Amino acid sequence: MMPGVGTLCPLIQVYDMPRALAFYRDKLGFQLDSDSGGGDDADWCLLKLGGSSLMLNTDYEAAERPPAPDQARIAAHQDTGLFFNCQSADAIYDYLKARGVALDPPKTAPYGMRQLYLRDPDGYELCFQHPA
Repeated sequence: MMPGVGTLCPLIQVYDMPRALAFYRDKLGFQLDSDSGGGDDADWCLLKLGGSSLMLNTDYEAAERPPAPDQARIAAHQDTGLFFNCQSADAIYDYLKARGVALDPPKTAPYGMRQLYLRDPDGYELCFQHPA
């Protein structure tokens, strides 16, 4: 076993940092831990929720950002899923619904996990899950 490995902190690329922060921070409840400067217009930030960490980085520097996201790039995000262990997918569903997030109720997978799925503004899949 590899010694000294701790938690995982994925980095995902986002088209629009203010939009991503409005989702992760304002809707999902992540806390901003640090950023590259510029407030909501930062090019990089570290977010935390419970014991989970997530880094967001802009696809483009502000001066180079195209007027619309690259749809092929967003389609490729379909291959990325971020799975968060939680105590209750149903409680998270209620929490997110109260904040105006459109999503389907959680379901129990055939392998025994209660799961709540949704997508972020950049097309990344998120799943909040726990053993049923």
